[in-house]
Amino acid sequence: MKHKQLLSVGFTYDLKDDYLAMGFSPEQAAEFDVQETIDAIYGTLQRRGYQVEKIGGVRSLIRRLEQGCRWDLVLNICEGVDGIGREAQVPAILDVYNIPYVFSDVLVLALTLHKGMTKSIIRDMGIPTAPFMVAKSLMDLNDLNLQYPLFVKPVAEGTGKGIGPDSKVFNSRQLRKAVRDRIKQFDQGLLIEEFLPGREFTAGIVGTGKDAKVIGVMEVLYRAHESTGIYSYENKANYEHFIDYSIPEKEVYDACSKVALASWNALNCRDGGRVDLRMDAMGVPNFIEVNPLAGLNPLHSDLPILARKKGISYSRLLGMIMNSATERILTKQPIQPVKQHEHHHNIS
Repeated sequence: MKHKQLLSVGFTYDLKDDYLAMGFSPEQAAEFDVQETIDAIYGTLQRRGYQVEKIGGVRSLIRRLEQGCRWDLVLNICEGVDGIGREAQVPAILDVYNIPYVFSDVLVLALTLHKGMTKSIIRDMGIPTAPFMVAKSLMDLNDLNLQYPLFVKPVAEGTGKGIGPDSKVFNSRQLRKAVRDRIKQFDQGLLIEEFLPGREFTAGIVGTGKDAKVIGVMEVLYRAHESTGIYSYENKANYEHFIDYSIPEKEVYDACSKVALASWNALNCRDGGRVDLRMDAMGVPNFIEVNPLAGLNPLHSDLPILARKKGISYSRLLGMIMNSATERILTKQPIQPVKQHEHHHNIS
C-alpha cells in the first residue's frame, strides 16, 4: 500500500481567536493556535496532495462524527481546555470510531501533560533529569528533600505558563510564596525541582520507535538585556526581543540528541515533537520536559525554527510527520517501546 492512499485528512485544532472571544485571557489562551498556523498547515497539506477538511475543536469533532463524517486520517493539534487529560480528548474520541490520527496516543498525551509523572518515568529509565518533587499544598513542603536553588512551575501547563522570574527560588520563604501564588492561580499541583545551572536546548524529533530521529537541536540563548535567564511565558511570547537560537557544537549536539531520543522512545511518543533539555553543573544534558504536540507556526514555533536552521523547509517538515503517521498506520504494527539500557543505568 502506498501512502497516497491516505488522502482524506481531517484537521482538529483549537483556534485562539475563538477562546479570546469567549473571554479567555491571553495567558489562558496561550497554547491555542492562531489563524496563521491553521492556514499554514491547511495550505501545506493541500499542496502536498491531501484532501483536507477543517474540523476545529473537540465539540466540533463530535458533531461531525454524529453527522457521519469520516476521514482516512486526522491531523490533531488540539490542546483541549479542562482537565489533566485535555490533550488526549480528541485521540480518545477518534479511538472510539477507529479513525487513525497523527501524533501521540491517549496514554502519551495524558501522561506527558503531567510533568511530574513524566519525570518519574524518565528517572526510572536511567535518563538524566533533575531531582524533583510534586507539591499539591504548602503542607507537602514539609517533605522537601532538595537542594536550593529550586525551580517551581505548574505540573500541567505549557507555553511557559506559570513560569516567571520568581520561579527560581533560593530559600524557604521564596519557595512558599512561589508555591502559594501558583496554587492559587492554577489550582493544580506544582513541580519543584533542583535548578539546572547550565545551557538550555530544545531538540526536534520526527518518527516513531526505531524510525524516530533527531532532526535538529538548538540552544536557547538569552540576550544581554534579558535579566532572568528563564524561558518564561513572557520570553516565549516575545522571543524576538529576548531570545536567540543557535545550533550548538557537534559534541553538545550529539549529547543532547542522545538524551532527547532516549526520552522520546522511553515515553512512546509518535510522529513528531520536541524534547527540552538543560545542562547540569557537570555539563550533562538533563531532560526537562517533552512536547508531543509541538507548536507548528511556520515562523514562531520552536520545531519549525530548528528544522529551518537545519535546512528542512516547513513543507518538508510536515511531510516527514505525515509520512511517519501513514507508515505507522498502513503497516498496522503496534508501537513497541525501544529497548532501553538496564533499569537505573544512567545513559550519560
